[in-house]
Amino acid sequence: MFFGRESELKVLENTSSKKGFQMTVIYGRRRIGKSKMITQFLKGKRGSYYLATKASLAKNIQSWAEQFIGDINPQAEGASFANADKFFQFMANSCKGERTIIALDEIPYIAEAEPAFLSIFQKAIDTYFSDTNIYLIICGSAVSFMENEVLSEKSPLFGRRTNQIFLKPFGFKDSALFVPNYTPEEKAIVYGVTGGVAKYLTLFDDSLSLDQNLINNFFSKSGYLYEEPQNLLTQEFRNIVSYNSVITVCAGGANKVNEIADKSHISTAALTYILNSLITVGIMSKISAITEEKNKKKTKYEITDGMYKFWYKFVQNASAAIEMESGEKYYYANVKPRLHEFMGGIFEHICREYTLICGLEGKLDCFVSKTGTWWGANREHVQTDIDVVGLDESAKRAVIGECKFKNEEMDKSSYTALLERKGLIDAGYSEVQLLLFSLSGFSKWLTEECDDKSVKLISIDEIYS
Repeated sequence: MFFGRESELKVLENTSSKKGFQMTVIYGRRRIGKSKMITQFLKGKRGSYYLATKASLAKNIQSWAEQFIGDINPQAEGASFANADKFFQFMANSCKGERTIIALDEIPYIAEAEPAFLSIFQKAIDTYFSDTNIYLIICGSAVSFMENEVLSEKSPLFGRRTNQIFLKPFGFKDSALFVPNYTPEEKAIVYGVTGGVAKYLTLFDDSLSLDQNLINNFFSKSGYLYEEPQNLLTQEFRNIVSYNSVITVCAGGANKVNEIADKSHISTAALTYILNSLITVGIMSKISAITEEKNKKKTKYEITDGMYKFWYKFVQNASAAIEMESGEKYYYANVKPRLHEFMGGIFEHICREYTLICGLEGKLDCFVSKTGTWWGANREHVQTDIDVVGLDESAKRAVIGECKFKNEEMDKSSYTALLERKGLIDAGYSEVQLLLFSLSGFSKWLTEECDDKSVKLISIDEIYS
């Protein structure tokens, strides 16, 4: 089944409806669902999809030609081409009439095997394709390659594309579509441990318990996600030892450059390169306090990919037990009791996304168009933080929020703590609303006795409604 991606599919449909040659570049991290989206878009259309392989240009052209002829021009079965240029001429001549969609997936594989390929392709676009009715879609998982070699000004393909789509993980709501029979709490956890990555979401079967799914996928030798982070790091980077060290220390709580460098025993210069690479592939993010984004002292690095965060926190240390077929025992003893603790930061992320949705839909007391978090010293010079900050930048108004993913009701103390944080984010903003987010509901004082009209209570059921 296919879920979500409505806005991206709309871009593809609108581009396809235009006359003449068009070109869309699609990129995003591995397993994100690029290929699935392209094949979904191609259904019922005159088109051909080819997935490149890590082989020579000649081998890829041979395989691509066979695929294209089978899809578009079967009467030419058996035709062969001396080189890529001859094949592209043939492709253009086969697509003079009705709209034809040509999708080339994993273009980096061919370009890395033959550095001249992008220039050859550029010549084909300018010389042969420009007068056809081809809609060309090129796709790749190597994000840095796509940004630097395909989209940048130095690329031979620069200026040829109509548009581009950077495909990102699903948000919490679309992720829930994969497990419709789960409770809101379980849907949130599935989102948390998969990071909204399409492939990982498809591994969860909601006819089984959440515990069983986690055991099957992470804590079993045959589980798809048991070795997934290491497999992906090997595909992305030549030497994964340093990358492994950095992710490990960040999973342990280190989030400042000096602290990460010290604990991973990596120089600051080398660490900067590693962190930027991990950010590019979507594993980590650089986070700033929302109203102080230029303040370097208020910058930290976090693992923002949920699957990596879960794996490095729990699975990495479970390998001996898993190899001894005791992964299930390990899960119940060491993981399940700490799931809510793990979900704390992820629930904050969900609440920030929900706040942005509500703000843009006009459901809050100001038009929130940007959300984030904030940390710093309070009036007593004690370090504190605010889980959710939503800004209405034009009106200089804000909402602030507190989140609890615990098996206990949120009570007056959460309200009091949030109230004490008013006025901390930026003197230029007026906080007009307090948001309290809770997994397990709210105390009687909050639901019946609190007379602060600026307070909005938001349950997880409401978030997933």
